[in-house]
Amino acid sequence: MATGIMSVGAHLKGLTALSTILFWLAVVLYVFFLSLVIWRACVHNEELRADLHNPSKAFGFFTFVAATNVLATALEGQAHFRVALVVFSVGLIALLILGYLIPFSAVLGSSKSPILTQVNGTWFVCVVAAQSVAVAASGLMAHLPAPEAASGVNLSSALAVIAVIAWSVGIGLYLLCAAFVGMRALLHRIGPEDLDAPYWVMMGALAISVVAGSKILEGGTAPILAATTVIIAGASAILWSISTWLIPALVIAGLWRHFGHRIPLGYSAGLWSMVFPLGMYSGASTNVGKVDDVPIISWIGAQWYWIALAVWAIVFAAMVWSFVKSMSARGSSGVAAG
Repeated sequence: MATGIMSVGAHLKGLTALSTILFWLAVVLYVFFLSLVIWRACVHNEELRADLHNPSKAFGFFTFVAATNVLATALEGQAHFRVALVVFSVGLIALLILGYLIPFSAVLGSSKSPILTQVNGTWFVCVVAAQSVAVAASGLMAHLPAPEAASGVNLSSALAVIAVIAWSVGIGLYLLCAAFVGMRALLHRIGPEDLDAPYWVMMGALAISVVAGSKILEGGTAPILAATTVIIAGASAILWSISTWLIPALVIAGLWRHFGHRIPLGYSAGLWSMVFPLGMYSGASTNVGKVDDVPIISWIGAQWYWIALAVWAIVFAAMVWSFVKSMSARGSSGVAAG
């Protein structure tokens, strides 16, 4: 997911070679991790079902929706529009299924009490999932002929409706998740051990909402777009401002966690929850600056991409090193056992 958005960002900056390399790397990683999930579902079915009923883990399953639609968006950037439409369809169906399954299984079907103690940053991944559908739909819509007033139902107008619905649902989900996080902070202690990298998704969810809104505004002339233009344009500017304000707060929280309370900073899969929002903020700034004709915001997006790319490279290297160490340790234990 993070690698895919870095590919999209490179495409926006005109870095064709880098965008292509990151795109194919994203495809390989997507297939690899999807294979792991399928393997886990087959071999460790009970653990997977337990995670679906665990409020602190279940919302992470929305990562599949977001990753699938980010891949569809990257395919659009590589001009593979038909494949992108197929991948987008998979992401849309996954959202429709998980969008109802996860809240019911994780909240109503959970045995953990109180539920508020299980709320964390991964809950915002459901927002990212909904907005990723809006981004992919509006991106595909931009490459289709504009619908005629009397043409009836067609693919372009259908994508426009899907994009607006997904964007609106995403905004509603963000407000709900923010309310739950706020209630947890007020009613239950959030310690340094809780304030981990996935809380960056709180900012990333706003950033992808901005990208979705900007792409909808650029997407076409469907009637539903004309009816919602003012709302989406105003909301996108406000959401970008809030996401910008959140970045220093999240950095300070990280310093408080790792330096103030000396919690070790090592590699974990959760670090990718920080990379994706950084890459998405670059895209959000670039898009909102372009749509609202504010060059300084576009400049921020262009420069921020390099920060996101540097963090991506560090986390990717840490992931590879962690994998190598893990395989070496298994090899050593196997030799010792033999």
